[in-house]
Amino acid sequence: MSHALPVTPLDTLTAALRRALPVLPVIAVIALLGLPIAPSGEGGANIADAVSGLVVLCCAVHLLRTRRRPLSATAAVVLGLPVVGISVAAAGAADVGAGITGLTRYLQVFVLVPAAVLLLVRDRRDLRLLAWSFVALALWQGAVGVHQYVTGTGASYQGEDVRAVGTFGPTDVMGMATVVAFGVVCAVALALGAAEPRRRTIAVLCALVLLGPLALSFSRGAWIATAVACGAQLVLAGVRRAVKVVAVLVATGTILVGGLGVGSSMLQERLTSITQVADAPDQSVTDRYTMWAAATGMWREHPLTGVGLKGFPDYRDSHASLALSSGSDIAGAGAAYHKQALLSPHNMYLLVLSEQGLVGLLALAGSWLALLVGALRGLVRSRRPAQGAGNSANTGPDTNTGGGSGTDCALVACGLLVWQLVDFVYADIGGPSTVLTGVVFGVVGWWALMDPSATPAAREAAPAAAVRKEAAAR
Repeated sequence: MSHALPVTPLDTLTAALRRALPVLPVIAVIALLGLPIAPSGEGGANIADAVSGLVVLCCAVHLLRTRRRPLSATAAVVLGLPVVGISVAAAGAADVGAGITGLTRYLQVFVLVPAAVLLLVRDRRDLRLLAWSFVALALWQGAVGVHQYVTGTGASYQGEDVRAVGTFGPTDVMGMATVVAFGVVCAVALALGAAEPRRRTIAVLCALVLLGPLALSFSRGAWIATAVACGAQLVLAGVRRAVKVVAVLVATGTILVGGLGVGSSMLQERLTSITQVADAPDQSVTDRYTMWAAATGMWREHPLTGVGLKGFPDYRDSHASLALSSGSDIAGAGAAYHKQALLSPHNMYLLVLSEQGLVGLLALAGSWLALLVGALRGLVRSRRPAQGAGNSANTGPDTNTGGGSGTDCALVACGLLVWQLVDFVYADIGGPSTVLTGVVFGVVGWWALMDPSATPAAREAAPAAAVRKEAAAR
């Protein structure tokens, strides 16, 4: 008579790592963004970018080993659409070297890394693992940022070194804000869609903790994008729940800010400045709108194909008014005071429009719109098993797609995409945190285009494939 050996924690960890092996390179990219960035960095490639190239290589090796069909026709079209505008703009660049650099960056962020993530994620368990990885990175960066604010070792803001920038340094003040915002969005999605009360509680606590460093980043664009994304997640999760949560948040905010006076004068002034776009705006707002006008002027002169990749800095001065300052003041967080040149309009849509023209903008926006529609359709699919509770076939977890109804995965994908699309109104690609944008589009792409439950045929084929696999193992 045989006796089963007891399962040790090491066995459990080994099994978990073995199961998560294909997606571990993606987690490595996320984890490496927790390392300090050199204060003198100018937004060039870093170790996370290098590892993202390895992720693409690992994906290619994985496909060769498993002999999988790389992408469906729909996925190939959606992910490949941006290549059209990017290639045309690269060919029209005045500086060949700059055009190649821009081509490489755009392909990395919008095509290659998303495709690799999409193909390495196998099921909803993998997607949840990536979501929790975002939360973990956000907690680490947020902790560093809060320490910077408390000790006065952050980036310079209004003459004081109090701006929380995490490990990204003062040259990428949006880096920590972006990471923490992704963490908030993922935590809210996991809290709204988790089936287990314990996981739901942990996710809620993580979201609440991350609100502090997000506020201390003093990033108005990140605040707006996070509010819109989380609001969309609440509505998609249920209107009644959304009303209750908003009522609690408003009441809590009124008590903390109005009653107890929580929040520094700097924070309140930064929040108020969001609405001051016409009446006495600060210099950063003036610079932003001046560069937006310059980007629009470039597009009017080159409406179809733009001025070419990396061409905005060369054409900026001839299209910008005298209201544009000489650059942003950079200091603190280990960096000496210097001016950082304003080399982009800080609006992804206008950057693409000015450098790639209508061809590039329609290609990129068309790809993003297709992902949004696919993600929302996936959310509707994820709710169908719950609606069919009377049907025995729909009462259990979806074991073929990683367990659970998938509502949390749908909210992660929809929330991240909405955040990114809103944030692109106030920011563009650039800096060490840019590689995360590629991971985000890959996560969204898997849910929108590759979820095994995407079609009835796939749902019917999955059990049969599992039976054949078990029989072969025997």
